[in-house]
Amino acid sequence: MDLTVTAGDSLAIVGASGSGKSTLLSIIAGLDLPSSGEVFLKNKPLHQFNEEQRSAVRAQHVGFIFQQFLLINSLTALENIMLPAELAGMDNPEQLARELLAKVDLADRAEHFPSQLSGGEQQRVAIARAFISKPDILFADEPTGNLDTKTGSHIADLLFEINKQQGTTLILVTHDPKLAARCQRQVIMESGQLSETNVVPEMAETLVTKPVVTEPSAIKQSSAIKQPLSGSL
Repeated sequence: MDLTVTAGDSLAIVGASGSGKSTLLSIIAGLDLPSSGEVFLKNKPLHQFNEEQRSAVRAQHVGFIFQQFLLINSLTALENIMLPAELAGMDNPEQLARELLAKVDLADRAEHFPSQLSGGEQQRVAIARAFISKPDILFADEPTGNLDTKTGSHIADLLFEINKQQGTTLILVTHDPKLAARCQRQVIMESGQLSETNVVPEMAETLVTKPVVTEPSAIKQSSAIKQPLSGSL
C-alpha cells in the first residue's frame, strides 16, 4: 500500500466500516505504528521513533479532530482550546483561543463545560482546539459522523474555511461522499488496498475507482504496509 500526500493537499479516505480507515489515519498521524513498512511525516521516519519521539513530531506539526470530540470534561471550552497552545509554550494562548472561539461562533460559550454544550458545539470546540497550534497537517476522523445533517454541514464549512485560511494539509476519514467530494483528492480503502476514487455527491453509494498514483516529490505513508515507502512533505 502506497499513499502520497503533498503539502497543502486535502485528502479524503473513504471505505466501508471496518476497512481500516481510522487505523490508517492513526498510523499516518503517528498515533500508532505500522506492523511493517515505512511512514514519513515532515521527513521524520515515524516507523523508527518511540512514542516520546512521535509525540514530539505531533506536537510540532499535527492537529487531530476525533469523532468522539475527546474534550476534557473538567475544562471549559476556552481552556480546552488553550491547552495545546499552553503545552507548546505559545504566546497569548487565551487570546488565540478566544479568536478561534469567535471563528466557530462560540464566543458566548467560552466558560461552558463540555457537558453544557451540544454535540455540534463540542465538535466546534474540538476544531478550534486542533487549529490553535497552526499545525502543518490536520487529521480528522469522521468529523461530522456524530452530527445531524444541518450541524454536520456547518461543521464541514468551518473545517474547510479555517483550513484554507491557515494553509494546512488536511487528511480526513469519512463515510459522507459530499464531505469527501470537497477534498481535492479521495482514496477508497478496500480489502486492505487503496485506490484513487471520484466521489459523486448525489450518489452516496457510488464510487468510481482508479489505481493510486504517487508523486516522487511527495510524502509516502503507509499502514501495516507490505511495500516500503519513503519521501517528504
